[in-house]
Amino acid sequence: MIIQPKVRGFICTTAHPVGLKRALEEDIAFVKSKGRINAGKNVLVVGASMGYGLSARTAAAFGGGASTLGVIFDRPASGNRTASAGWYNTAAFEQAAKKEGLYCKTVNGDAFSDEVKDKVVEIIKRDLKKIDCVVYSVAAPRRMMKDGTSVSSVLKTKDKPFTQKTVDLRTGEVTQVTVEPATEEEIENTVKVMGGEDWYEWMMRLKKEGLLAPDACSVAFSYIGPELTHAIYKDGSIGMAKKDLYATAEKLRREGLRAFVSVNKALVTQSSSAIPVVPLYISLLYKVMKRRGTHENTAAQMQRLFGEKNLRTGAVTDEDELIRLDDLEMDEPTQTEIMRLWDEVGKTPLQELADVKGYDADFLRLFGFGLDGVDYDADVDANAEIEELE
Repeated sequence: MIIQPKVRGFICTTAHPVGLKRALEEDIAFVKSKGRINAGKNVLVVGASMGYGLSARTAAAFGGGASTLGVIFDRPASGNRTASAGWYNTAAFEQAAKKEGLYCKTVNGDAFSDEVKDKVVEIIKRDLKKIDCVVYSVAAPRRMMKDGTSVSSVLKTKDKPFTQKTVDLRTGEVTQVTVEPATEEEIENTVKVMGGEDWYEWMMRLKKEGLLAPDACSVAFSYIGPELTHAIYKDGSIGMAKKDLYATAEKLRREGLRAFVSVNKALVTQSSSAIPVVPLYISLLYKVMKRRGTHENTAAQMQRLFGEKNLRTGAVTDEDELIRLDDLEMDEPTQTEIMRLWDEVGKTPLQELADVKGYDADFLRLFGFGLDGVDYDADVDANAEIEELE
């Protein structure tokens, strides 16, 4: 099969197995180049197939030598349809881990379900005995509740409409977008999907089963961003879910567990691509941070989480017990320059202000496209086996 990118809205409906393998190899080489990190002996990553979850698993395994157990929710190739990017990522990860003699197992299923939690518990009891670190990185658009009902998250404001500049990064057209406020029910549902309830259930289940090492830690991920995006993110429906996540970390600490939320840098992900205003902000951010030499991708962020921020044994946090991996993004000179550029958007050609090419390249990279050394005109086998899938 010759696989080319097919982009619809903020998703790509195809994925390239060779390109994604190459991207993972580059991340593995990066974390190795940074020296040894302490991620613990056994690491569980819930949401391990893309973005920060995949990079956390990569850093733990190839930077720290950890045995890793991943939970994913991905689909294999079928007929003329490629597998999901997360499926190819996981297949490539397992191949690389096995080559280096690293333990890895993967469970494919709904992380919200008791069935998947049961399976993970079974594997830990059989193979790992104790978990040193739990990374919770679930970014799902919906959740099936235990009563069989399905709830969905929304990208809306909280109290009133919000109008701001946005951009179609396919065309470069800058327009105004108005985001309407969410209803109370929509906010409640967004919290159920993206808040801390399921993280808490995972940790309590592992604690009840006696599967957490005495010094075990856990981390979930969030984003705050500048005031420019607060109405749609920090103070919007997603922000309400993140506040619940922070409260959950405190609740877990009251249970005697070392639990943290890491506030990460804005990066191109499937989730961020769907949020109005944010892609324009990220393209400006990339321009400034690359010029200043402070730009990081997910691999660099996760290497720093286990390294500089010392998640495992003495997490470096702010006064709110948050790990701030967004420190370089929120640096005052960086934000001042972004706001200067923001004011120029619509007056000056966007290509002069923003790293549109960089944003687009990172988006396509999520699906395995645009990698150097990959022949995208070649016929490739779209089928890939996850060898340690349980």
